[in-house]
Amino acid sequence: MLRSSLLIALCCVGVAGCSSLPGFRTEADPASPPPPAVAAKPANAAASAPAPAASAAAPKPVEPEVAVPAAAQRAFDDARRAMRAGRMDEAERGFKSVIQFHPELGGPHANLGVIYRQANKLPEAVAELELAVKASPRQPVYFNQLGITYRLQGQFAKAREAYERAIDLDPNYATATLNLGILSDLYLWDGKRAMELYDRYLALTPSGDATVTKWVADLKNRNKSAQPAAAAERKEKE
Repeated sequence: MLRSSLLIALCCVGVAGCSSLPGFRTEADPASPPPPAVAAKPANAAASAPAPAASAAAPKPVEPEVAVPAAAQRAFDDARRAMRAGRMDEAERGFKSVIQFHPELGGPHANLGVIYRQANKLPEAVAELELAVKASPRQPVYFNQLGITYRLQGQFAKAREAYERAIDLDPNYATATLNLGILSDLYLWDGKRAMELYDRYLALTPSGDATVTKWVADLKNRNKSAQPAAAAERKEKE
């Protein structure tokens, strides 16, 4: 048996090119360039995750590790490599194979959810990510990914709950903080809350984020009567 971080999500697929849309707002995925949603590690290795694109701190894994059979680990790793290489059909089959024998693991469900979301199969993506958070209810990254997917479906209240759960699990999770700020700003029209979240995100981002700093300035200057129009001018990045 191997000790594995199959439960630790690094979901960030198909977001290349986000930085080419300056001034436009979108949910931030946890890493750039995009790796598969879960990275496995051997026994005694420290759990880790790539930092978000803005160099903010990555979320802390809070789920205890699970012993995973070697065969399942190999199948998972193969699917992860296929996902990284862009062979999504192969990756999908691989993660489904792992899930068939180990439905209790959150990681394969999370990866599958990201694959479905990138294919615009939003109901399937939500279903898999909901299974991921059910299997691993203390993984903040899974809740962040679920929040992104709920937002794409227009389920803003559920998106807010998912982001808030991610932040509850890790108060220093900058990516979820930013995403909740964007949701509050553009979709919930709660400028006060958005300002608080943007400020918190910037405090969690040691290297700074010029784009979000501009959003803060825009929010401070925005007239309430112009808020819907201002929001409509901005498109989220994926």
